[in-house]
Amino acid sequence: MTNGAQALIATLVGSNVRVCFANPGTSEMHFVAALDSVPQMRGVLCLFEGVVTGAADGYARIAGRPAATLLHLGPGLSNGLANLHNARRAHVPVVNVIGDHATYHKKYDAPLESDIEPLTDWTHGWTRRTDCGADVGRDAAEAVAASMASPARVANVILPADISWDDGAEPAGQVDPVPAAAPDPGAVAEIAAVLRSGEPVALLIGGPAAAAVRALEATDRIAAATGARVLVETFPARLVRGAGVPAVDRLGYLAEQAAFQLDGIKHLIVAGTRSPVSFFAYPGKPSDLVPEGAVVHNLAGLETDVVAALEDVAQLVAPGVAPRPAPAATPELPSGDLTPQNWVQVIGALLPHDAIISDESNTSGLLLPAATAGSPRHDVLTLTGGAIGQGLPVALGAAIAAPDRPVIALQADGSAAYTISALWTMAREQANVTTVLINNSSYAILRLELSRVGADGGGPKANDLLDLSRPNMDFAKIAEGFGVPATVAKTCEELAEQFRAALAEPGPHLIDARIPTLF
Repeated sequence: MTNGAQALIATLVGSNVRVCFANPGTSEMHFVAALDSVPQMRGVLCLFEGVVTGAADGYARIAGRPAATLLHLGPGLSNGLANLHNARRAHVPVVNVIGDHATYHKKYDAPLESDIEPLTDWTHGWTRRTDCGADVGRDAAEAVAASMASPARVANVILPADISWDDGAEPAGQVDPVPAAAPDPGAVAEIAAVLRSGEPVALLIGGPAAAAVRALEATDRIAAATGARVLVETFPARLVRGAGVPAVDRLGYLAEQAAFQLDGIKHLIVAGTRSPVSFFAYPGKPSDLVPEGAVVHNLAGLETDVVAALEDVAQLVAPGVAPRPAPAATPELPSGDLTPQNWVQVIGALLPHDAIISDESNTSGLLLPAATAGSPRHDVLTLTGGAIGQGLPVALGAAIAAPDRPVIALQADGSAAYTISALWTMAREQANVTTVLINNSSYAILRLELSRVGADGGGPKANDLLDLSRPNMDFAKIAEGFGVPATVAKTCEELAEQFRAALAEPGPHLIDARIPTLF
């Protein structure tokens, strides 16, 4: 006889979901036991649910399909919500299996009883509670299909314990997701007319367009033929770049940067993303980043095949125009003490081919795009939703998805502390992740924001809340405690030597790169 947990896992495997990041509890024990009966499912244990959900996000960004998560009741889901926020904003597929009390036990209001459905509403995705064993296979198959729709999203299956352990359930066949719609010929023609108008135009791309070389080439052809400014959304889920790929700048995080990049335009075309707004409100400054008087035109939303839409526009306005790939060019290796400016040159000079960068270097990484523009082709996974603590989990998930590719986690010290236990799972799984942890003993980005919001003061008490030096954190020792080999770099020469050595050896490594604070 097949129980509910076995049927659910078999359905997930049949729907091409082969990895489950998990932090289980008592209500999920039959799911845990069922892993031995469905060996095609790989279980990956994480010590905190924020690592579970962040790893599922990173896996999906690289694999293009969902991983499952296993979360313990409402509190377990709550612990994972910050990185599910990032996954939601990245529009990646994730399938959460959320255990719940047995159906007959809920009326007793046991200590861990909670309302799970309102928590899943926060993911803005798809949710279903499985009410009987006969439905568990169907619910799992439909959850995978829902996660893979256009746009992709978070799908949540709430699995009561008795549904999991009761016999009589059966796996269900794969359900096809709703595909992306074909480009609208009218929208394509309208955009072509705007590009031919002779007025200043900017083209802002995102979503699948940032991850596809075809889309970047079509976008560059459009720019070459029409003079349009081309930008990528500030924090793309996945951006392919480097030598051989057309170089496209990202829209600046700071409103002042974005205003400079968009200054003077009369038309803004968006494809695979939304019209840009400031990340936060600032006294006396506009929230809408589109210049006053400029018209916004939507070529294709995420429900549409964005890559095909850009190619259709390129065929109209740039027939016969070739894309302009970025030339191979790497910075010279710097020397001397590490600074906020020179550590990125070490990465740019030594970045290996086909690397995946999980970038949560925050303030310290402002100069990274310029330093790696001509490095060998690579993917960058950014902090799409803005909820910090995703860098290490996303790197872990990417390494599980692509075990033959080098993964580089560029990680700030403050945000590393949120999900530092990801290092333990990297060691356990021998994930090929080299973490360069930029250690400036402060929340440097918040020191910048303190002045930008016009907050009065900024005296000793205010600065104390942004200081991480009492006591200083020794990330090399922390990493070694989790089973990850670690070193400390204070000079460019040390960082280069240690980075080369880490890349040459399989498995995880951490370099505690100590730099002075930028602000």
